[in-house]
Amino acid sequence: MINKLLLFSALLFLTLTLFGQTVQKETRLYAEKTGQELRMDIYKSDSTTLQPQPCLLFVFGGGFKNGERAAELYHPFFNYFVKKGFTVVSIDYRLGMKDQKAPGVFNTKPLRNAIAMAVDDLYSATNYLLENARELHIDPSLIIISGSSAGAITVLQADYENRDNHPSADVLPDDFRYAGVISFAGAIFSTEGVPSYTQPPAPTLFFHGTADRLVPYDKTRFFNLGMFGSKPLAKKFRSERYPYMFYSIEDIGHEVSEYPMQEFLPEIDRFISDYVFNGKQWMTDIHFKDMLRKSDTSTTPGNYYN
Repeated sequence: MINKLLLFSALLFLTLTLFGQTVQKETRLYAEKTGQELRMDIYKSDSTTLQPQPCLLFVFGGGFKNGERAAELYHPFFNYFVKKGFTVVSIDYRLGMKDQKAPGVFNTKPLRNAIAMAVDDLYSATNYLLENARELHIDPSLIIISGSSAGAITVLQADYENRDNHPSADVLPDDFRYAGVISFAGAIFSTEGVPSYTQPPAPTLFFHGTADRLVPYDKTRFFNLGMFGSKPLAKKFRSERYPYMFYSIEDIGHEVSEYPMQEFLPEIDRFISDYVFNGKQWMTDIHFKDMLRKSDTSTTPGNYYN
């Protein structure tokens, strides 16, 4: 009887601790570029201790032409991880595809510029967090970057350029590396074919719909130049023995950039625990089919940007 009472008391304490928390938000200016003020929202629990917390840094989606850091659809994702003991940070970035025509294999410059600006802004936000890590009670060795759609492209590109010694990453401290990457329907722009990493990338969680026509699940290329989606990236990770987890969502389009942040929260949490915190060297491919979910696969770059 005593053991049962102790167990009940422990479960009650855990429940009150987890669900009794209030998520608090603070907004800060982290940079000003080309006349635009860039802000970040910092989400913490009101029961946060003074111990350094892991940081989940998020980049919103919207095709590099629209979107907002505080969109309601992201809140379940933010709140879940705040209550799991994370500091969650969602950032602004400059929207380089605003008022631009649809990108294509013969019109890559606007998209390349948009990605470069977003990556540059993500690096600036990262530097701000590193410089203020003590005040914010963030563990600088546990900054995980995550993003949706254009944001997923940004975080994959940022980790790639950091690990591949690109000059764009020189703004970061020499010894800094992201602890993990979470991509909801992302890709990498490369001029060398399937990206090759000079240093092993961060453990990466890929989500992508096989019927995605906006951000390629596979690739869009002209010779070595193009966008390389989750499928070839996961294949590269496997061939090079880099740890990753890939949720290949069958017959679903670009919705995978959003709904896993509501419906796959325990799976994302498990990835962070296994791959980032515990350093598991696993390579996992999951082919997921929801026979009840219907998808609209009509969205393409041509009709999205026009």
